[in-house]
Amino acid sequence: MKINMLGVFTDRFAEMKRFYVDVLGFEVLEELEKYVEFSGQPVRVALCERSVMQDVTGDAAFERPATGSTLEFAFECGTREELDERYNGLLAAGAREVKRPSVMPWGQYAGFFADPDGNVHELFVHASN
Repeated sequence: MKINMLGVFTDRFAEMKRFYVDVLGFEVLEELEKYVEFSGQPVRVALCERSVMQDVTGDAAFERPATGSTLEFAFECGTREELDERYNGLLAAGAREVKRPSVMPWGQYAGFFADPDGNVHELFVHASN
């Protein structure tokens, strides 16, 4: 099997859409009520309001609010300077700072930020860069 799409379920659809478009710079490919797909990523990324999936699947898990960070996107940068610039730009655009860029125990240079749902995402540079 090969991943074709990653779906992000949210109770804050409008706020999350604004974040992914205005802060992360994702481009809208298709939009329906309470659902949006973005283009320009290696795999399709979509936001979907949790109530929509509750209606479609009937799964009681969607009745309970999600808690904590439920997913992470890791964005690769070419250099530390690029990472620092992008990280500061994300914060200025409204991302919540989680951990300023620094060398991680596994050798990468990385910084962490959160989206409106609290999902922690990462910018990273390989140790050799």
